[in-house]
Amino acid sequence: MDTLTSSGTAPLGPLLRRITGDEKHGPSAHSTLDVLWVLYDRVLRVTPQTVDDPDRDRFLLSKGHGPAAYYAVLAAKGFIPADWLDDLAGPESRLGHHPDRRLVPGVEIGSGSLGHGLGLGVGTALGLRAQGRTDPRVYVLLGDAELDEGSNHEAIAYAGATGLDTVTAIVVDNASATHGWPGGIAARFTVNGWTGETVDGRDHTALHAALTGHRPDRPHVVVARVESQG
Repeated sequence: MDTLTSSGTAPLGPLLRRITGDEKHGPSAHSTLDVLWVLYDRVLRVTPQTVDDPDRDRFLLSKGHGPAAYYAVLAAKGFIPADWLDDLAGPESRLGHHPDRRLVPGVEIGSGSLGHGLGLGVGTALGLRAQGRTDPRVYVLLGDAELDEGSNHEAIAYAGATGLDTVTAIVVDNASATHGWPGGIAARFTVNGWTGETVDGRDHTALHAALTGHRPDRPHVVVARVESQG
């Protein structure tokens, strides 16, 4: 992870090693690391200076349990001080086991209870559309097991039926889902009118191409496959 660096940012490896106290969610957090880095390094139009700009892109971490990788990326990109990482979930810490939008700059939603993020992302995109803001994109990061929750399927169907093309869902597939889908996870979305791509969840070039591969009038899903880690 020390190789995950970018001009002007701190290496993620040392930042991640500063975070202790939630080791049971370490594998789950690690599965999201490359997607988070590519999003914040190359895709999202948001900076520490524009976290309140109404025309910023929105990133929603639906897979909100075990957010160590998320906190490390936020620190590397200057949204939060690096020394916050030394006190995960402490009595005075702003960094909880689930991210809190009221306490952590750059966090859009409080999350951790799985299955809610995609519906919130669809609602966010609808709100932006109602305000006439068509440039901001809404990216939602889910785990594959979240698709066991029925609320996601309502969001998938609605976004497809309404052509909500500012929404991109990213599903980190570490083979932890109970059910699965004929034809793969992307097929669960494309049957409802989404565009979809399945890529290696560690390949930054492929991730970037997929995350920017959306088309007009259709929501987009990227399935990022990683080794099963929890």
